[in-house]
Amino acid sequence: MIGNTLSWIGIIRLGLVQTALGAIVVLTTSTLNRIMVVEYALPAVLPGALVALHYGVQMSRPRWGYGSDVGGKRTPWIIGGMAVLALGGVLAAIATALMGLYFWPAIALSILAFVMIGLGVGASGTSLLTLLATRVTARRRPAAASIVWIMMIAGFVITSIFAGINLDPYSPERLVAVSASVSLIAFVVACLAIYRVEETSEIVKLETKKTKPDFKKVFREVWSEPKARQFTIFVFVSMLAYSAQDLILEPFAGLVFGFTPGESTKLSGVQNGGVMAGMIMVAIAGSAIGGRRFGSMRFWAVGGCLASALAFVGLSFAAHYGESWPLRENVFFLGFANGAFAVAAIGSMMGLANHGESQRQGTRMGLWGAAQAIAFGLGGFIGTVAVDVARAALGSPVTAYSSVFAGEALLFVLSAIIAWHVAPSVAIGSNEAAHEAEREQEEQASLQPAE
Repeated sequence: MIGNTLSWIGIIRLGLVQTALGAIVVLTTSTLNRIMVVEYALPAVLPGALVALHYGVQMSRPRWGYGSDVGGKRTPWIIGGMAVLALGGVLAAIATALMGLYFWPAIALSILAFVMIGLGVGASGTSLLTLLATRVTARRRPAAASIVWIMMIAGFVITSIFAGINLDPYSPERLVAVSASVSLIAFVVACLAIYRVEETSEIVKLETKKTKPDFKKVFREVWSEPKARQFTIFVFVSMLAYSAQDLILEPFAGLVFGFTPGESTKLSGVQNGGVMAGMIMVAIAGSAIGGRRFGSMRFWAVGGCLASALAFVGLSFAAHYGESWPLRENVFFLGFANGAFAVAAIGSMMGLANHGESQRQGTRMGLWGAAQAIAFGLGGFIGTVAVDVARAALGSPVTAYSSVFAGEALLFVLSAIIAWHVAPSVAIGSNEAAHEAEREQEEQASLQPAE
C-alpha cells in the first residue's frame, strides 16, 4: 500500500458518504414507484423502466473509474456525483408530483431526473469504493466493507422512517418537500465527510505523473484477468436475484395488504433494517466462529441465497393468507438473508480490486459496478413486467404477486448454486484472506515483464 492508509475514523467518514448516497436513492427506487402505481394507478412497468434507465446509465461506470485512476483524485468525482444525484432526486419527486396534472411533461422530466440519478450514483459510488480499496490495508478491508455498507443501509432506514412519518397524509407538496430536505441534508453530510481525506495522499502524486493509457486498452486488460472476469459474472447473476423484488414489494403491500404510502415506506425500512442486522451478524459470526467452512465467504453467500429463497416462498404464501400473515417479520427475514449474502460479495470485491496491474482499481470497481447496475436494472424491470403480465393473464393481483415471488425464490436457488462454485472459501475477516490476496498479487507482479 503506497501512501497514507485510512484509520477507522477515516473509514467511518467514507461510510457517511455512502449513508448520504443511500438516503437519496431509497426515495427514488422505493417510495416514488409505489406512489406511481398506487396513488396514480399507473402500470408498474413505468417506474420499472425509469429505475432500469438509471441503472442503464451506470453501464459507463468503468469509464468513470478509469477517469479517477488516471486523474489521481477520487474526491472531485465523489462530490460532483453527489451533487448530480441530489438534484436528480429532487427533480424525480417533482416529476412524480406532477403526473396527475401534466402526464407527458412529467414523464419527460422523470427521464431527465433518473438519468441524473444514474450518473450521480455511478460517479460517486465507484470512486468511493475505489478510495476504500486503495487506502484501506488488506487486514481491515472485510471490516471496512461491512462498516460502509451497514452505514448505507442505515441511510435507507433513517430516510424510510423520516419519509414514512412526514408523507402521511400524502400530498404532492409533501412529497417534494420531503425529497428536497433529504437531498440537501445528504449532500451537505457527504461534502463534510469527504473533506481533506485525500489531501496528503502520496498515491495522487505518483498517479498523476504516469502516462495516461487508453481506456479501451485498460478495459481489455482488466477483462482478461481471470479473477476479475469470473467475479463479474458472479456479481451479475447474484445481483439479478437480489434486485428482482425492489420495485414490487411496496406496491404489493399497498394492493394486497392495504398499506398507506407511509406504512409501505416503513416496511421498506423494516427490510433494510434486516439487511443491516444480517451484515452485523455475519461480521461477528465470521470472526467468532472462524474456520474455512462456517466463517467463509462461500458459506455465507450460499446460505444467504438459500435463506432469501425461503423468505420469498413465505411472501408467496403471504399473498394468499393476507392480513393474517406476519408480513413485517417475513420482510425482515428477507432483508436479514440478503445482508448475509451481501457481506460475502462485498468482502470479495474489496479484496479483488487490488489484484493484477496496479492503478487499475477504479476500472475494476467500475466493471463490477456496471455488472451490478445491469443486473439491478434488469431485475427491477423484469419484476414489474412479470407482475403486470401475471395480473393480465391471471386476473388477480394476489395470484400475480404470489407467482412472481415464487419465481424469485427459484432464482435465488440458482444463485446459491453459482455461489458454491465461484465464491472464495477463505474465512471472512481472517488474516489468512488478506495474506492470500497479498501472495497472489505478488505472484502476478513477478510474472509481468519488467518495463
